[in-house]
Amino acid sequence: MERSLFERLGGSGAITAVVKDFRDRCGGDPRINAKFARTDMARLTSMLIDQVSEASGGPAKYTGRDMKTAHTDMRVTTGEFNALVEDLVATLNKFGVGKAEQDELLGILGPLKSEIVEIDSSKTGTPLPQGYRPAPALAKSGS
Repeated sequence: MERSLFERLGGSGAITAVVKDFRDRCGGDPRINAKFARTDMARLTSMLIDQVSEASGGPAKYTGRDMKTAHTDMRVTTGEFNALVEDLVATLNKFGVGKAEQDELLGILGPLKSEIVEIDSSKTGTPLPQGYRPAPALAKSGS
């Protein structure tokens, strides 16, 4: 039986390491980091780990907002989406993820573009609109 993409990516530990590197790479990328200015990064990290795990056949369940809702009014451009994909590929390359696994993962995530991009423009580094309301921060455990 063929192993799931989740297993071929290295399981939970590997996905967590990749997501954290990707988050930091995006945070340092002036082409897109303005879009994360009001994002609770702990929440984003947790949601991305669950989303990639579930999408790749792992045990986690993504419980966050759908991509359309999460990105409404962010005014994400095509250029910014493409920059984010470039950052993801750079992270996957850093971790030595094989081309077949990269293509499979990007094939799962690629269709989300239509739910995320609101502006058909090659511009990057556009500011987050004043009116954008991010998801609430994750509740601290034990409170």
